[in-house]
Amino acid sequence: MFKIMKKIISTALMLLCAGCLMAQEPKAVEGRSNFGAMMFVAPEPAIMIATYDAHDNPDVMMAVWGCQCAGDKVKIHLSDHQTTENLQLKKAFTMSFATKATVAESDYFGEVSAREVKDKVARVGFTAHKSPNVDAPIIDQYPVTLECVVESFDNGVLVGRVVNTSAAKEVLDAEGNIDLGKLQPVAFDPVNNTYRIVGDVVGHAWKSGDKFK
Repeated sequence: MFKIMKKIISTALMLLCAGCLMAQEPKAVEGRSNFGAMMFVAPEPAIMIATYDAHDNPDVMMAVWGCQCAGDKVKIHLSDHQTTENLQLKKAFTMSFATKATVAESDYFGEVSAREVKDKVARVGFTAHKSPNVDAPIIDQYPVTLECVVESFDNGVLVGRVVNTSAAKEVLDAEGNIDLGKLQPVAFDPVNNTYRIVGDVVGHAWKSGDKFK
């Protein structure tokens, strides 16, 4: 019995020491300002997720913890919202992006819940029409839209499969491709709680680094 108690106490002390080590302040990197653990993976896209509720009322919310995770897959981390209820119900959504021209409306969509304001899309003067491919609305004022079906939604992590991407002609270049310079999407700055416009072209992927080969 004594040996068992001794082993339990020893294990508890080891776990306590491990916890103390984990709780220690991180060592400062010399010559730099140090902030510890903070939210700073930037830029973060201002993603606009549009869904229908049970009565086919359109809803839009902003999410910034999202990314393209495969050629036809997107991943977004979400907490509890009216949107998450709609996703469970409809198994579909559209994904657009806040732009310089729509930053105020987009920010409002992130501030106000459709649980309290059912007509928040109409309230800002935006309009919507039903996607021809998925059971979700396309918001007319967002020039680029990804139509998606829900592949999985577990532990707050939404994975969607992109069925179609459409773009308004005014954001296309001469070759018919989406031009970010014309779209003017904004990114979320998590440090200053501001939105910043995506800037100029400064290089070319898989080409600018060729000078070091």
